[in-house]
Amino acid sequence: MPRFPSPRTRAPLILERLGVLYPDATCSLDWRTPYELLVATMLSAQCTDERVNKVTPALFERFPDAAAAAAVESEAVEPYVQSTGFYRNKAKHIVAASRLLMERHGGAVPASMEELLPLPGVARKTANVVLAHAFGINAGVTVDTHVKRLSNRLGLTRHTDPKRIEPDLMKLVPRPEWETLSIRLIFHGRAVCVARKPRCQGCGLAELCPSHPGPEPRPAAPRGKVAG
Repeated sequence: MPRFPSPRTRAPLILERLGVLYPDATCSLDWRTPYELLVATMLSAQCTDERVNKVTPALFERFPDAAAAAAVESEAVEPYVQSTGFYRNKAKHIVAASRLLMERHGGAVPASMEELLPLPGVARKTANVVLAHAFGINAGVTVDTHVKRLSNRLGLTRHTDPKRIEPDLMKLVPRPEWETLSIRLIFHGRAVCVARKPRCQGCGLAELCPSHPGPEPRPAAPRGKVAG
């Protein structure tokens, strides 16, 4: 008999346990409109949400909507996003996506995966975040670096490609919980199951995790003494 039940059996338990550990977990990006969430999520690639939240107030004051960003060249956006990394490409994507929003959607952010994916700089990860948090639509599971790492450590998937991880996770929990699973895994990945050295001892998911090393060994007793 295997040590752990199947992913389908454990996933709802993992989700429930994460809900106890992180009851207030939600999107960490600061935003007020679907456009702001779209841009902030684009900026979060290879960057922490904390850093994104530091640059977006000035960025959105200067470029509050698609019309404002579509009217300039990407060089005008670059100084506002420079500290987020890969800033030239990100600035180009913001301007190009804003122009496409103006051309096809009257400046509004569309509420469908099919209409979001053609936007420059937008892949399923960004689209899932926007749809779930701006429109309440669970179109998939957001697979960022934390979700990728934890879903493998927890044995919820055998894949390493986010495009293959996402459908695996979508099969494990009900559709209304797709984004909830992602957000809670992200919080646990930041707090406990970190990339370089996961804090396995005392982890709230220990009994559900096949990667958990088990209890720490007791220290060896000094010579001439017997451990009690």
